[in-house]
Amino acid sequence: MKVFKYIFWTLYRIWFYILVALPIIALFPVLLISILKESWYPFFFRLARFWARFILTGMGFVYKIERNQTPEKGKSYMFIANHTSMADIMLMLVSVKNPFVFVGKKELAKIPLFGFFYKRTCIMVDRSSPKSRQAVFLRAQRRLKSGLSICIFPEGGVPEKHILLDEFKDGAFRLAINHQIPVVPITFADNKKRFSYTFFSGSPGRMRVKIHKFLSTEGLTIENTKALNEKARGIIHRQLQEFNKNV
Repeated sequence: MKVFKYIFWTLYRIWFYILVALPIIALFPVLLISILKESWYPFFFRLARFWARFILTGMGFVYKIERNQTPEKGKSYMFIANHTSMADIMLMLVSVKNPFVFVGKKELAKIPLFGFFYKRTCIMVDRSSPKSRQAVFLRAQRRLKSGLSICIFPEGGVPEKHILLDEFKDGAFRLAINHQIPVVPITFADNKKRFSYTFFSGSPGRMRVKIHKFLSTEGLTIENTKALNEKARGIIHRQLQEFNKNV
């Protein structure tokens, strides 16, 4: 029986990368045109949302999104969520309609095809380099000024398997305060079970999403960064515990 499980998991991983590549190959000329100018990014974002839905549906994931509050069209936000899966990117794209730019690790740029567009549309960070982290702030500020939103997974990476939610880095909250934009905490309940970074794991099934009430940064200063960080983390942590109770 175990042998069949390992065969399934191997084929399931291969299928995931096929699904990632197929829309990119099919839409390559259109995608290429959409990234030629930064002002065309909203069009690229719509294509990315189609790509994400295609992958999630093809993998047999059924996502259910509960919204306590809905982002307003034309406004900028700081979207944050817990990070446990390669599917987090796709689920974030289908959960949020406001065009946003990911801030993510530079290693993802090495993935064939996906990496080509990732490094041209996302803000990459080398977390071991203070200079790189500073450059992230400058690029993010430019995107926010153009009316886009930002998405950051504030754990700064994928936590160990036994950790429900790692500590949050301050960058997302400092940036939100600097620009006086709301922080939108989002909880992904099932991504670790559905498609974690462990190779021999995963299966089709539900993906629950909870978009929480926004945290205002109006009137906050840099001195409030840590308190905002802890408040946002507390919201997501409590929701993860609640989801786990209802399994």
